[in-house]
Amino acid sequence: MNVFRAVLSKAVDGNAVVVGCILVLIMTSTVHAQRRGRGPHLAYAYPAGCERGMSCEITLGGQYLKNADEFFVSGEGVSIEILNWYKPMTRGEFTQLNRKLREAEIRLQAELNGEGGEAPSKAEVATYAGVTEEQLHEMELYRRRDRDPKRQPNEQLDETVRLRVTVDANAGFGKRELRLIDGASISNPLWLHVGRWREVNESPPSEIVSFVDTVDEVVETLPTVINGQVMPGETDRFAFQAREGMKLVIQADAREVIPYLADAVPGWFQAVLRLTDETGREVSYSDSFQFRQDPVMYFEVPKDGKYIIEIRDSLYRGREDFVYRLTIGEIPFVTGIFPLGAPVDSEQTIQIRGWNLSNNRMTVSTMSRKRHRPIMRCRMTQSGGVGIQFPLQIGFWPEVFDREPNNTRKEAQSISTPRTINGRINYPGDEDVFRIEGGGRLVAEVAARQLGSPLDSMLRLTDAEGNEVAFNDDYEDLTLALQTHHADSHLTATLAGGREHYLYITNAQHDGGSEFTYRLSLHRPQPSYDLRVTPSNIIAKAGQIVPIDVFVMRQDGFDEDIELSLIEPPEGFRIDGNVIPGNVDHIAMTLSLAPSTKVSRNKEPIQLEMQGVSRGGRRGNGLIRPAVPAENMMQAFIWHHLVPVENWNVVVDGKGGARMPFTLVPGTEAAKLSVSEKAFIPIAPTSKNFDPSIMFVEVADPLDGISATVVKTRTGGYAIAVTVDNTTIAEEKHILPGDRGNLLLSVYKEITAKPTEEDPAPKPRRNNYGYLPAIPFEVTNRR
Repeated sequence: MNVFRAVLSKAVDGNAVVVGCILVLIMTSTVHAQRRGRGPHLAYAYPAGCERGMSCEITLGGQYLKNADEFFVSGEGVSIEILNWYKPMTRGEFTQLNRKLREAEIRLQAELNGEGGEAPSKAEVATYAGVTEEQLHEMELYRRRDRDPKRQPNEQLDETVRLRVTVDANAGFGKRELRLIDGASISNPLWLHVGRWREVNESPPSEIVSFVDTVDEVVETLPTVINGQVMPGETDRFAFQAREGMKLVIQADAREVIPYLADAVPGWFQAVLRLTDETGREVSYSDSFQFRQDPVMYFEVPKDGKYIIEIRDSLYRGREDFVYRLTIGEIPFVTGIFPLGAPVDSEQTIQIRGWNLSNNRMTVSTMSRKRHRPIMRCRMTQSGGVGIQFPLQIGFWPEVFDREPNNTRKEAQSISTPRTINGRINYPGDEDVFRIEGGGRLVAEVAARQLGSPLDSMLRLTDAEGNEVAFNDDYEDLTLALQTHHADSHLTATLAGGREHYLYITNAQHDGGSEFTYRLSLHRPQPSYDLRVTPSNIIAKAGQIVPIDVFVMRQDGFDEDIELSLIEPPEGFRIDGNVIPGNVDHIAMTLSLAPSTKVSRNKEPIQLEMQGVSRGGRRGNGLIRPAVPAENMMQAFIWHHLVPVENWNVVVDGKGGARMPFTLVPGTEAAKLSVSEKAFIPIAPTSKNFDPSIMFVEVADPLDGISATVVKTRTGGYAIAVTVDNTTIAEEKHILPGDRGNLLLSVYKEITAKPTEEDPAPKPRRNNYGYLPAIPFEVTNRR
């Protein structure tokens, strides 16, 4: 597929942005697959975590894992040992062995009949056929799995790698990024959870999985984290003893463990919890919590006794990657915070609501204005040293609190702009009304759902007579990865000067309460942007040039060029093709490693940082934004997400590669592409025996109709000749005059041996050298 179609697309409205982004991501996913080959892909980890100070065995499931012999885990205090690799027998392997056994049985039967012997046993047939006991065992496993009507074969889950994970006693709690490395490729990340509470695993199924629950598990102490997997049609049950008056929180982490399932519809494990007493009477039920899909229960125990918690998928689906962590105990749990943010360079008292909280207020000192970080992570300590975390939005305008009553136009609260309002929808049907002072362009945007509030906001703007000027319910924010319901509102309008306008905010679902908090920001349009860079983890050799992709999410009509640069990079590291044109939302460029870069010891990564600065402002006054490393993840065959990760890592591999046969001549400018003539990019051979007839360049992610060849120039030098097919521009299929982007060129040598009697038509032998630095291009005219 053609990634440059999306590179050169223009986002003209909200829907176009959404569709364009999906196309870009689909194409980019294909591009990375082509660039990297079949590297390891991880689908699940079971169990998905380990208790601090303990060791546990974890099974990673996925595809192309056989050659993965190293790993990467973020943070300190976690060590990993790879124990073994396993892949179940395929249909082809089973069929071949079965045929071999049948043929051996026929031959052996004939021999024994000739000697007057008895029919051969299965063991004798297997020995005669050369089939081992292990192969017979795998064949039996295959038969059992194949006969189960609930099981659907899935090659993305077939392979497993078993690890031994050891967590230090002082390791930090929380999620760690875990990846496998096979030398040439690094896998997608999975989350490994380092837990505070005692952890147990559900009893393993029998060797031949039956998928039928027969025995309840017994939880001996609380709090406990239970690790489990739900298979097709399965309901897992766990029994525990509880005392009268206990205030139990029962929390299922399913989407929190694996936020998406790559090929499932719906695209995640939808867990359901059901709590019963020992007689089987249901005492509590949950299939979600607020807007979150993972269920949570709060249960005040009415009497001493045995209780049973059940967990299953809402549709009774199941397979190996339906992994969960079920926490049971008198643990703190946050249900809401207020306010959801605070001004930069300030102190703010935050009120916390929830269950089992020993501390529900804290004063936060926000970050300096010099740091453009819109979200601050806060941590509050509860009794026993247990920490709870929550996000806090940092604002750059004056802030006020909504003043009740403000439910009608008569009671409307007067607001000048720019201003951020911290408010609540206090009860079902509540509506807050604000009188807007002043005219001109206005942007009204809500931050609620993105900060953990259950509010599904709805904004309505009217004039003094009550005529609707603007309305918005949901606004898609592409910076919010893995969001399935973009419930926060955002509208723009032009207000007539000297007239009153009224802005109404309410909950679209007609719910309300103390947890339904919001931040409503009113300001003039503030053109801005966010950046994401993929892949987030790179394996490369010293001196190698690797392709990267940078995505820009533009806001409030931002259409300036953005220039990217590495921040304090290691010596010799650089990026090429580092300008994103103002009408482009995604561009491919290259990262070059210094030839002198040392090989990473124990796969210890080099951490890079990159930032963008807009070119449209006054000199030295452009908007600076970080390029956040992200993983390009696909869900349910169509939905793609740019999921931010902690670090942008480069692992330097020690294996050498072929030396590039030529380089670009220093000072090479952007290629001017047109139909009327070829564009020539000068190159300099790196050896005396350079032969252009066997050297080839390939346009990676090509525009339709663009091709490139290595040629000798009239002056005796060498160049890459770039040709644009006439029909491509004439029919206005993909490129237009003025369009800009980057050419990514891979280089290879191809030699065909002379025909011989043994091989009259020999196949060409290709030697790949890798990529040249990205070359900017501009389309200059139609003819």
